[in-house]
Amino acid sequence: MGQAGNEGVVIPGVDTTKPSIARTYDYLLGGKDNFAVDRALGDKFITGLPGSQAIAFDNRGALIRAVREIVRNTLVRQFIDLGSGLPTADNVHQVAQRHAPETKVVYVDNDPVVLAHGRALLAENENTAVFQADLRDPKSIYDSPETRAMIDFDKPVAIILSAVLHHLNDDEDPAAVVRFWYDRVPSGSYFFISHFRSENDPRSAEMQELLQGSLGRGRWRTDEEILALFGDGLTVLAPGIVPSIEWRPEKPVDDLSDWSRLIATALAVKP
Repeated sequence: MGQAGNEGVVIPGVDTTKPSIARTYDYLLGGKDNFAVDRALGDKFITGLPGSQAIAFDNRGALIRAVREIVRNTLVRQFIDLGSGLPTADNVHQVAQRHAPETKVVYVDNDPVVLAHGRALLAENENTAVFQADLRDPKSIYDSPETRAMIDFDKPVAIILSAVLHHLNDDEDPAAVVRFWYDRVPSGSYFFISHFRSENDPRSAEMQELLQGSLGRGRWRTDEEILALFGDGLTVLAPGIVPSIEWRPEKPVDDLSDWSRLIATALAVKP
């Protein structure tokens, strides 16, 4: 799948006439698990908005750094990655298990391609699971046999919401998704959120219009709105909500591009 000549591959439940968020993101990161319709949307960003690919790479880099820090500096050894997307280099389990092989990771996504490829990737890793579900129905994820077999909710858990809550409109109450998991994890649990960031300027408005026109959804939020998604009970850790490339970078960021301003990251802990 993913390259010209492989478009005939059929996966049940996949509509190859409409772009997928997960598959387009995969394409922007250089992956091959995508169809022509996904590449066409990705090319709108690449050619129509040059430099915008930085959003995908900045987001992935912040996620990798956050997972690494959690495993290195805390006792958290279990992660739930909601809206995980397609497998890439340095997935959550690869980063975490590199430092703590016993770490358990549950991947959840609503794209059947993610399920098919995730299962193939994780077939021989007994500390990981992947299944198809909608993060807007968190109870089904919490109650699922896959989650229950892998996650001990009496111990701290890291909840990963990487570049996914911006695909929920306000009337879908993304803060309620965070609140559901907050209510079910113990003290010492972590919440990672990255999100499209609006500075209420023409550039972010242009990107939002392109995303909504192609996918039919997408909500860019200000720093204040993103922080509000964490709710009142979580403690947002330094440096707070910042452009993803500036979230605990391995080396100083000298020049913040216009595109890098449009994806933000924050990490919080439940006291």
